[in-house]
Amino acid sequence: MQGDALLAQLAALANPHRLRIVAALAGRREYVSRLAREIGLSRPLLHMHLQRLERAGLVAGRLELSADGKAMKYFEVVPFAITITPERIAAAAASLSGDHQGEA
Repeated sequence: MQGDALLAQLAALANPHRLRIVAALAGRREYVSRLAREIGLSRPLLHMHLQRLERAGLVAGRLELSADGKAMKYFEVVPFAITITPERIAAAAASLSGDHQGEA
C-alpha cells in the first residue's frame, strides 16, 4: 500500500463516529436515512463522515430507486485489511507525496 493511501485510511478511521459507521455497515448495506437514525447522527453529519470513508476507499455508495420512485443512497463497506508493521510503515513513509511533509 502506498503511503498516501495508508494515511488516508488511518485518518478516516481515527474518528469514533466513522468507526461506528464501519461497524454498523459490517456485513450489510444500508441507506443513509436509516443509518443516520440507527447511529444517532444527523444526515448531513453522516454524509460528511461517509464521504471521508468513501474517499479513503473503505465504503462505497450507490444511488438506487425505491419501489415508489424515490432516490435512496445505499452504502456498504468495501472489504479491506490494514496490517501495520514497522516495515510496512517504512515502505509507506518512503512513498508519501510532498503533500504530507511536516504534518503533525
